[in-house]
Amino acid sequence: MFIQTEPTPNPDTLKFLPGQTVTGQTGPYDFAAVEEAGTSPLAQALFDVSGVVRVFLGSDFISLTKDADADWKHVRPMALATIMDHFVAGLPVMATGAPEQTTPEASADDYEGDAAEIVGEIIELIDTRVRPAVAQDGGDIIFHRFEPDTGIVHLSMRGACAGCPSSTMTLKQGIENMLKAYVPEVTAVEAAL
Repeated sequence: MFIQTEPTPNPDTLKFLPGQTVTGQTGPYDFAAVEEAGTSPLAQALFDVSGVVRVFLGSDFISLTKDADADWKHVRPMALATIMDHFVAGLPVMATGAPEQTTPEASADDYEGDAAEIVGEIIELIDTRVRPAVAQDGGDIIFHRFEPDTGIVHLSMRGACAGCPSSTMTLKQGIENMLKAYVPEVTAVEAAL
């Protein structure tokens, strides 16, 4: 088994590509702490690697975030071995009966009238234009809500994008500008808390 690694815009996060499906259509899954990893044998094993502080499981990749004081030259080989051992042993990525995703997204069904149509457009743009680009960097983006009165869209970044030094710029300059261009009712994009 050959596992490729790719850097991400976040220097503390590395993307691992095992060359096979990780979560497929059931994910992604974001584990910000070992206590959250109970539903994933793979995430639990990766948190055992010294220095790993966050595990993000995408459809065909794994993003690991290390502690700022850890060095990739020590973390990377141990993470590669853990991922390889897990897949070679044929172990499941997620435990049987695990939920499909860790953070529920809002949908157009949560709104009425014009707001539902606007939210539908926002979600379609995120799914078709933003999410694929963010996934290339080892992360994901979640739509939380739209405030029809103010035009503010609330989003959160996950995986490599969570805590990335450029995530605020991505939200404000990239995503906000794109949404404003296609959906005139959008006035701003804010990070969801």
